[in-house]
Amino acid sequence: MRILIIEDEPKMQMGLKDNLEFEGYEVDSSNNGEDGLKKILENKFDLILLDVMLPKLSGFDVCRKTREQKIATPIILLTAKGEEIDKIIGLEIGADDYVTKPFSLRELLARIKAVLRRAEKSVGVSGIVMIGRTEVNFASYNAFEEGISVQMSHKEFELLKYLYNNRNQTVNRDDLLKNVWGDIFTTSRTIDNFIVKLRQKIETDPNNPKVILTVHGIGYKLIAMQ
Repeated sequence: MRILIIEDEPKMQMGLKDNLEFEGYEVDSSNNGEDGLKKILENKFDLILLDVMLPKLSGFDVCRKTREQKIATPIILLTAKGEEIDKIIGLEIGADDYVTKPFSLRELLARIKAVLRRAEKSVGVSGIVMIGRTEVNFASYNAFEEGISVQMSHKEFELLKYLYNNRNQTVNRDDLLKNVWGDIFTTSRTIDNFIVKLRQKIETDPNNPKVILTVHGIGYKLIAMQ
């Protein structure tokens, strides 16, 4: 497993690199956002540890640009900030998890293993499927409506993929928290907001949904013929 660390604090970067290599991971590193993004675009990694506060290009910008290039490599954000708004921004632009400094090595390793497990499980859907009025390619993270690109965030694709994998079944909110967000830094309200966004992109009438149904008091059900 290859991990990229993008962290500008030398002691933090070296400590993470040494410990991850001790755990058996192959590790590359960068100390600024521009160089880190270049490595992401030119190499294949299994996971990215990304500091939010970086010189030249912020961690949020690196994450956003990575997802814009349809690169689905799992990203764990590292930050000294703990404000809820930062956590929400990180998740909405495509981060898979969020760890606030200072953190224990045991906690970080557990998060890394959990994110990698989720990434392995999510490979189940490939090819192109029609969901509502939108053509979705889960392999390339692209979506189209009548040939026109539909913009979806990484997390919107992950949520839609999980619902599609469990199509025609009721999926409760706890399952979504655990399997899409890893039960980290989010609430059922966040899920509801993402469902609203998805409905706007796949439903013929978002106010009268026929594809992603609300199962009151439980969760959601995606209705699909494929």
